[in-house]
Amino acid sequence: MSLPISYAQMLSTVTSNGELRLALTQVDMPTPGPDEVVIKIEATPINPSDLGVMFGWSTTTDASTSGSGKDSVLTAPVSPQGMQIMKARIDQSLPVGNEGAGTVVAAGDSELATSLMGKVVAVMGGGMYAEYRCVKANMCLPLLPGNTAKDGASSFINPLTALAMLETMRMEGHTALVHTAAASNLGQMLNRICIADGVELVNIVRKEEQAEILRGLGAKYIVNSSSDDFMSELTNAIHATGATLAFDATGGGTLASNILSAMEAAAARTPGAYSIYGSIKHKQVYLYGGLNTSETTLTRGYGMAWGVGGWLLPSFMARVGMKVVMGLQARVAKELTTTFASHYTNEVSLEEALQAETAGNYIAKATGEKFVICPQKKG
Repeated sequence: MSLPISYAQMLSTVTSNGELRLALTQVDMPTPGPDEVVIKIEATPINPSDLGVMFGWSTTTDASTSGSGKDSVLTAPVSPQGMQIMKARIDQSLPVGNEGAGTVVAAGDSELATSLMGKVVAVMGGGMYAEYRCVKANMCLPLLPGNTAKDGASSFINPLTALAMLETMRMEGHTALVHTAAASNLGQMLNRICIADGVELVNIVRKEEQAEILRGLGAKYIVNSSSDDFMSELTNAIHATGATLAFDATGGGTLASNILSAMEAAAARTPGAYSIYGSIKHKQVYLYGGLNTSETTLTRGYGMAWGVGGWLLPSFMARVGMKVVMGLQARVAKELTTTFASHYTNEVSLEEALQAETAGNYIAKATGEKFVICPQKKG
């Protein structure tokens, strides 16, 4: 097929005059190298991790859009504090979009590259909010026959994160998990995996309707952080499961500390477990998101065998190596439309994603809503 000489790609820029600019630019169509392929991007999700690059520390509530069509520009003011935090990226135009899927329309002459020609593949390669993307052939995950680009658009971040959480649990000697923001797309995947693998999971939600979503999936342990009995219910669930590892998507506030306190209280129920230094079993909370941007507050009351740290999927992948990662990817491909199915409530074009009103909706990250950008969609 004949390819265009250029294509549209979304870039995010923090300008030196205190403004965040999100706009499309025309990029020359590349010629793939021997080990590369060009993918016509057909679906790419908007994940929380994408929003961090797209909008950074700008004041998105004051965002506005000028221009129209491919000339649309979304702008938002950045406070002096935000400029200080983002000083390393001032006046740099950053491509956005971590993952996506589409059809391979051009390929280099290596055996792997040519084998992908015409196939629908998923990829996590950055810069995916674009009409086309040139990547290394070995970064592609070929989808099984019958699976569409929309099926495979979210094949990496959520599925691999959920699987990596369980791998981390096993590697570090834990036997059960606690997860916050549990009704999210990722949380729902994690529930399906834990049920299939026989792993006990404590789900923390904020609203009763979120709890209902998880009950519909067969989740056994669900606690509501807005409940007056939250701490006692959390302690009971942790005691029942023996969970000593948690993954916290909120990041800020006191939730991580509350989880550690509940783990300690659950451990104290074990006869003979008392020690002035607290329980001897290590309790770990990993912060992997920042839904709450306030400071992380720890109120020490859980002994000495505990830890709070950051956790990122790329760091995990680098630690375990490609053999393990490829095994996880194989499971994702096999169970793409079941265990790892993503459901999108809103489809937008690249141009529509730049409209301030639309952006306000996907920035809200409402439970049950997930946006996908379809770069080939017009308008």
